[in-house]
Amino acid sequence: MAGIENPVVATEQGRVQGVAEGGSVSFRGIPYAASPVGGLRFAAPRPHEGWTGVREAVKAGPSVPQGPSRLERVMGHRVPDWDEDGSLTVNVFAPRGALADGTPRPVLLWWHGGGFTSGSGGWDWYDGGRLAALGDIVVVTANYRVGPLGYLYLPEIGAANLGPQDQAAVLRWVRDNIASFGGDPREVTVGGQSAGAYSALSLALDPATSGLVTRVLVQSGPFGLAPQDPEDAAANAGAYLELLGVPAGAGTAQALRALPAEQLLSAYGQLAARLARPGNAAPPMYPVLGAPGMPRTWQRALADGALEGKPLLIGTTADEATSFFAFDPAVRNLTGAGAVDLLSAQAGDRAGAVYDAYAARLPQATPAQIFTAIGTDTLFRDGSLQIADHHAAGGNATHVYEFDYRPAEDPHALGAAHCAELPFLFNTFDAYPDSPMLGSVGDTQRALGHEFATAVAEFVRTGSVRDWLPYAPGTPARVRHFG
Repeated sequence: MAGIENPVVATEQGRVQGVAEGGSVSFRGIPYAASPVGGLRFAAPRPHEGWTGVREAVKAGPSVPQGPSRLERVMGHRVPDWDEDGSLTVNVFAPRGALADGTPRPVLLWWHGGGFTSGSGGWDWYDGGRLAALGDIVVVTANYRVGPLGYLYLPEIGAANLGPQDQAAVLRWVRDNIASFGGDPREVTVGGQSAGAYSALSLALDPATSGLVTRVLVQSGPFGLAPQDPEDAAANAGAYLELLGVPAGAGTAQALRALPAEQLLSAYGQLAARLARPGNAAPPMYPVLGAPGMPRTWQRALADGALEGKPLLIGTTADEATSFFAFDPAVRNLTGAGAVDLLSAQAGDRAGAVYDAYAARLPQATPAQIFTAIGTDTLFRDGSLQIADHHAAGGNATHVYEFDYRPAEDPHALGAAHCAELPFLFNTFDAYPDSPMLGSVGDTQRALGHEFATAVAEFVRTGSVRDWLPYAPGTPARVRHFG
């Protein structure tokens, strides 16, 4: 190994050189699979061919192809940085001592969110260096294919849950390589936020990958979103092909692989606009039930005991759905009757009763605020608590949190919005200079970040957290509130 300032470690594909930064050592942009280009577009991930010599790993690889995030007005703008070639990469952040003292550290493999449509593990929002140093753990982030390149459902050409297949490939890469970075492959927590939380739980529940998972960290998982039905996914795929002008049949795969990525993204944006409904946060394409990585629903998997024995840390923010609805005029201008009408798509004949119950609980709220509160619970909180209740009832170590931080300046009434905890977890406040969900940052915010990140890191190390009583089913007093 070279000096600690520019360490070189060996992976199965070749040697990589990282860089020391503060209290950690970072290795960025390491390929875990071959580039998904040419004949490998819309194909399962293939092993990377490797390299000779030492590969510099000081810069994150490009994002996978994607359009703008739906939450840019909440989180802040990102300059597009995608390139299909070289996009399937991992980033490893290890405490300085992990490469020197021979004591393996527990590992957190953390997945970014983005509605299965956008995001990158290489973005500075999710830089794991400070978390690794604070918690004395090894942090891994990674890219996986999103949007049509990751979730187009055309199993006849090999396209079925390619995003989840990428994630499984990363988990296997961690198993095979993380020891070289000072990590312990027998102590792997899979975690993530939003779509990444959905993905983390899926990896822990899938028989093909559950044996590689020790603990599970679930942040704001949209568990009210059922996996996409294969028939619905096939219908959306057919509509997508029509928008592209690609006929279904023997030449479909070749035609799709020949199109510029920009054209694939443009058609996906058109499909999203066609399918959009006020109050519905579902993307056009996301994990399909019965395809690789999603053999059964999470409800069925829990009932089958798939999560037994794995400590769980799960939580939500207080006001998840404001991120999706606060800037939507169709929601902002709702009347009570209009809100009930929108709710009927999910609640059917119960929509009126559901609305009235929330209205009674929130007597000062507008119809838009009532609708948003219902969305927070039905899409995020109810499912998270159902998972926690089931897991704790089985005698499994379970910790539940709610992140309550609200910025002092909150002109859009976001409250504790979806994604609000991310800068606090990674101590990446400076990466959100124009984010209304965060507001101004001072000692109070940094202290809260230290508290939250310390608790998460302790869970990754041990499966429990000191001074935090494990959750008991149906016991709100056991939910820990941050902020």
